[in-house]
Amino acid sequence: MSTTTIIVIVVIVLLIACYALLYNGLVKRRNQAQEFQSQIDVQLKRRTDLIPNLLETVKGYAAHEKQTLSQIVELRNSVMNADNLQDKVNADSQLTTALGPIMALAESYPDLKANQEFGKLMEELTNTENKVAYARQAYNSSVQYYNTGIQTFPRNLIAHLHHFTAMVYLEIPEVEREVPKVKF
Repeated sequence: MSTTTIIVIVVIVLLIACYALLYNGLVKRRNQAQEFQSQIDVQLKRRTDLIPNLLETVKGYAAHEKQTLSQIVELRNSVMNADNLQDKVNADSQLTTALGPIMALAESYPDLKANQEFGKLMEELTNTENKVAYARQAYNSSVQYYNTGIQTFPRNLIAHLHHFTAMVYLEIPEVEREVPKVKF
């Protein structure tokens, strides 16, 4: 075998290896973003599962807050029935706003505040809120990493060839930008 043939074979092998590394990197980035999207769904599901228990605990103390409780049940159902991630996040934001008065009830009802079950549920809800916030941030970070990958050379050539498309960031809904108003 001549030296030229060996050089050509080595160059071809290196090009194939580079191509495979770039392609696999894009797949890894996309899968990571999809994993974080799934984490948001998991945390929102966890949160919606906690709400009925919280409402049952509060119900005994706040019978006159029936309308608020009904609204929370409706909003919880809209989170669970949303078709896509952005709709789910928007519905969850409305639910967060509606939960504000329920959380403030503990101040109006000392017995409720002392109720251990209520305390545990509120702690779980707070932990879940933090996990949702983290999952949203992690998702947007992974989307940025992925989108940068498909837009920079030479990955953009491979991305175009294999129909990788940009992913959409989660945006803060207008409801979350407003300062919550709690009043009774």
